[in-house]
Amino acid sequence: MSLWLVDATIHVLYALKYVAITLCLLMLAMGIDDLFLDLIYWTRRSWRYWSIYRDNPRANEERLYQAREKPLAVMVPAWQEVGVVGQMAQLMASTMDYENYQIFVGTYPNDPETQAEVDAVCQSFSNVHKVVTVRPGPTSKADCLNNIIEAIARFEKAAGIEFAGCILHDAEDVISPMELRLYNYLLPDKDLIQVPVYPFRPRWYQLSGGHYIDEFSEYHGKDVLIREAMCGQVPSAGVGTCFSRRALAHLRELNDGITFDIWSLTEDYDIGFRLHESGLSCVFVRYSVERDELSPRREHAHGLSMRDSKVICVREHFPTALGAVVRQKSRWITGIVFQGYQHLGWSRTNWRLNYFLWRDRRGLVAYPLALVATLLMLILAGLWLYAVLSPQAWHFQSILGGWLLETLLTINGLLLVNRAFQRFYFVKIYYGWRQGLLSFPRMLWSNLVNFLANVRAWKLFFTRARHRTFAWDKTTHDFPQLDDAVQVSLEALLIEDGVVTASDIERIGVEVGARRLPRELIARDLVSGATLARLEARRRGIASVEIHPLVLSPALIDALPRHVALRYATLPIGESGDSLIIATEIALSPVAIGAIGRRIKRPVEQRLVPLGRVTLGLRHWYLGELGDVDRDRLLELDADADAARLDGYCAHQYLLGELLLEQGLITPSLFGQAMIDFDPEQGRLGDFLVARGMIESNDLERALALQADHRRQAARSLEDVAV
Repeated sequence: MSLWLVDATIHVLYALKYVAITLCLLMLAMGIDDLFLDLIYWTRRSWRYWSIYRDNPRANEERLYQAREKPLAVMVPAWQEVGVVGQMAQLMASTMDYENYQIFVGTYPNDPETQAEVDAVCQSFSNVHKVVTVRPGPTSKADCLNNIIEAIARFEKAAGIEFAGCILHDAEDVISPMELRLYNYLLPDKDLIQVPVYPFRPRWYQLSGGHYIDEFSEYHGKDVLIREAMCGQVPSAGVGTCFSRRALAHLRELNDGITFDIWSLTEDYDIGFRLHESGLSCVFVRYSVERDELSPRREHAHGLSMRDSKVICVREHFPTALGAVVRQKSRWITGIVFQGYQHLGWSRTNWRLNYFLWRDRRGLVAYPLALVATLLMLILAGLWLYAVLSPQAWHFQSILGGWLLETLLTINGLLLVNRAFQRFYFVKIYYGWRQGLLSFPRMLWSNLVNFLANVRAWKLFFTRARHRTFAWDKTTHDFPQLDDAVQVSLEALLIEDGVVTASDIERIGVEVGARRLPRELIARDLVSGATLARLEARRRGIASVEIHPLVLSPALIDALPRHVALRYATLPIGESGDSLIIATEIALSPVAIGAIGRRIKRPVEQRLVPLGRVTLGLRHWYLGELGDVDRDRLLELDADADAARLDGYCAHQYLLGELLLEQGLITPSLFGQAMIDFDPEQGRLGDFLVARGMIESNDLERALALQADHRRQAARSLEDVAV
């Protein structure tokens, strides 16, 4: 090695020693900051274990079922979410263990693909609504949410209700079946309710995507809990956040009539600060359930905590490519650090809150510091390796000598061990041993990710966000494949099985409309009621049966209360062990089946039956509307031998709601909300709908006249039956 290079290396090493001392002092400050939070968490956890949970059992899902369901609205902003938003809405609408809610999906006028996907879900689920924004996209996420808020207000006026809370979710979220029950239990006492977010685990070698696991596990397992306990402020995660009516009204007052600040990159973070400063109640909830099926896509691995791994939370896929991760995190840093300081500043009265604001913003120092420390470590490792592999090499004096640096290195080493253990523990309790161990190498990689995101955040703030020219800087999303998704329509199955031709379906559909098509096919003798029920049951993955609705055991009828039978349009037809078998004409969701089971306190199994059978049974057993003549003639019919004649009679059996829907006098979404709120024991459905303002009185008279006409036609179809 030439002498000039030796001299240069000596000077560099001399400078690096003081760089190392400076780094160690800064790292010591950061380490003490983290240690302070760790000590508070473990002290508080130990105290709660010995003073609270020792004498009081932990709450589970049974407590959540005790609260009466209040109407809730779910807000899902969507820009270019084809292949994601439809599956998310379908999964939520079919699995959420809650009935009194509506989903509002915000789309853009220049995003027809996403609109088409949402339209398809709206056809299957009446509680899913498509909202089209006024301005073309991409605008900010907050702007899309403001359009959704306006649509929610219009729905409230049309349905005559007030939502107790509005829940914020993204299109890629997989939501816990019990999430809405948790919000329902806490409303209206709490104004902002946040549940944990747990990313889906990527492959072991995807370090960029895996570092989300480490950060969210510790942040939502420890940091936010202590933040709420110390200062009462909870930052929204942007998903899994519920706002009370009081909170939304207060935000409109703060923003001159606009709920969400359209210029903020992280409007959810700002909201948590503003609500707390206004004295509203914010809470972060880690609530565990006991039944495994109530945990969304739960991980199954060795080492996880049986209680913590069943927490009510939001699951979602985060990006795994380095570029996408940096882009997403830079947006978070810009909104939380730069815009947070610019718009929110510091609290004038609460030093505890300022401490956590400092922790939010310290990334500007901590991320570059961690990267420089990592690079310094690599340089020293390289020099050591060079000396080992080259016996003739110059042996330079170590820069790590001296009592000050040695002391700092020892203390920082212990703090680093603690930091690694904390991250390992909080990852392990939800994801298991393997992911916990992978958190160690991901700690080093996350330094690079966060540094690059920091650099991009500076650029983003000074070129776009500072001048309020920010549009939706979204990342590409993935969604878990749905195994039970309905892929084939009933019309397609009819054609596939050769029951009817495509031209028949098209011609009749044009004549009578898609909603009346199944009944019209029966009335024209093109298909039997049993065939339709069988194909629909095959499509839904359930069983179908043929029944005579008047030939049932009175004991069975007593097993299903009147208000439950009318609320869900279902008829008890048998028993299987402890389960009650119920007949339906339209497949009920697992959510509805679970609700029926809880109401009657026994398991329930459903069977699909031909159209009109349940309606006829409800008229006879629960409403007492069937005349003696019709009843006697119907009892002469055999469910198998006289199936065609029974089909002809039942094709004219309509409940009032079916006629209102068929005639377009009420929308499916409004009718669905009405049936949630309607109590058959308190009056008639028609009067309830008029009182709510959902239909006009003349529309009710028209529907009742049409219902009476159908019943006369049904009676004439039996006139040739011997009495």
